[in-house]
Amino acid sequence: MTERIRELIRKLERERSLPEAEYAELVRDRDEEAAELLAALAAEKRKAVFGNAVYIRGLIEISSICKNNCLYCGIRQGNPCAERYRLTAEEILACANEGAGLGFRTFVLQGGEDPYYTDERLSGIVRAIKERHPDCAVTLSMGERSRESYEALYVAGADRYLLRHETADPGHYALLHPREMSFENRMRCLRDLKELGYQTGTGIMVGSPYQTPEILAKDLKFIETFRPEMCGIGPFIPHRHTCFRDEPAGTLELTLFLLSVIRLILPEVLLPATTALGTIHPRGRELGILAGANVVMPNLSPVGVRKKYELYDNKICTGEESAQCRDCLEARMRPIGYRLVTDRGDAPVWKREPART
Repeated sequence: MTERIRELIRKLERERSLPEAEYAELVRDRDEEAAELLAALAAEKRKAVFGNAVYIRGLIEISSICKNNCLYCGIRQGNPCAERYRLTAEEILACANEGAGLGFRTFVLQGGEDPYYTDERLSGIVRAIKERHPDCAVTLSMGERSRESYEALYVAGADRYLLRHETADPGHYALLHPREMSFENRMRCLRDLKELGYQTGTGIMVGSPYQTPEILAKDLKFIETFRPEMCGIGPFIPHRHTCFRDEPAGTLELTLFLLSVIRLILPEVLLPATTALGTIHPRGRELGILAGANVVMPNLSPVGVRKKYELYDNKICTGEESAQCRDCLEARMRPIGYRLVTDRGDAPVWKREPART
């Protein structure tokens, strides 16, 4: 590690901020020693805020139907080979009931942008979950919607919303999405979510096609200034039925490095060790926790649909990825000095505002 990189890391630790050019320099000139220092500092910051707790969320993948044609995505509307399904309200509630029985206190409803889930239908599902499990948090990850839609879902009781910005560079965004989707609308959605009072999550795919250190620097600056309560980053993994099928996957090394950087920028952030990390490396989630992450999201979806929600190739969807195998995840966290906790785990900086009526 050069003295210059050491200086940048110490500056980031001290100020929780770097100019965009210095973020790019840090990414471009990183090495193993720099990653080790960052991970150690990130672990200190995370333990100061959260102790050795790793928060566990029950993921319910409610639909593989999507109206969009994002170029990297396995469930894009234009993929005729994708296996489509949609969970009913009763099936979603059954998943939440099972999760509550297992001790989960946060449910994440994730799906493609499926027009079936109107505000009325989705609000009804949110209300039903909150009525049955009033001590639980409900997180939605249902893509771009209108401000009015987000407000209706918030009033219904949704606590959090996950919407990756994917890239903070408009030109890069255009290379990953069809013409009818816009960078400006993605940013509008994120602003609306924050303004309405959601605990808001965003994030990126690490190593996505055309990504450069300079683009990653824009992402880090956006995360720094937007200050999300949650930040989901995971390696890009190509899908065989997309135009990026032959592109290289994002690396474990860079993903771990960026997890540590984000923890130094936002010590209080809820930072998942993602399924994609577990897909590219058998110990990916443990390594993510050691690099600064503090959330895991095992799957509560019905076993019969888990393989159908295939955003990328070879997604892990059985065994220890299953919420029913919580003990397996606990056993994987214990040797590295962490413990799974099932409470809501709100970010310390967040206080829910009264819902608008």
